[in-house]
Amino acid sequence: MAETNVTTRPGSEVTAQAQRVPTAVPRVDIIEDQTGITLWADLPGVSRDALEIKVEGDTLTIEGNVSLPVSEGMEPIYAEVRAPRYARSFTLSRDLDTAGIQAKLNQGVLELRIPKHQQAQPKRITVQAG
Repeated sequence: MAETNVTTRPGSEVTAQAQRVPTAVPRVDIIEDQTGITLWADLPGVSRDALEIKVEGDTLTIEGNVSLPVSEGMEPIYAEVRAPRYARSFTLSRDLDTAGIQAKLNQGVLELRIPKHQQAQPKRITVQAG
């Protein structure tokens, strides 16, 4: 891949490689109940198309890119504002059923519901008088 140089002012060259997108760690809230966990992650500016959620083994990874609006037909040559990239990973318990994950994105807040396996959920035992 060819390296691209971007000139910001005379005598000041910055390579495209040095202009990496900053990665931000989104803030999350996690609540556990008897049937699973619910995770809320703040991802302001991330659209559904720019969001990737994946599970590999026991690792849940959330990644999202913010895209700054650019007028049609225009291409920025230099910008001091960089759109962040969000990334965060979690190690999941084996009690969680990753096949049943449900995800919703609403106004920059991701809500993930991860249910527990049936065998990991508490069971109430009825005691009979004898």
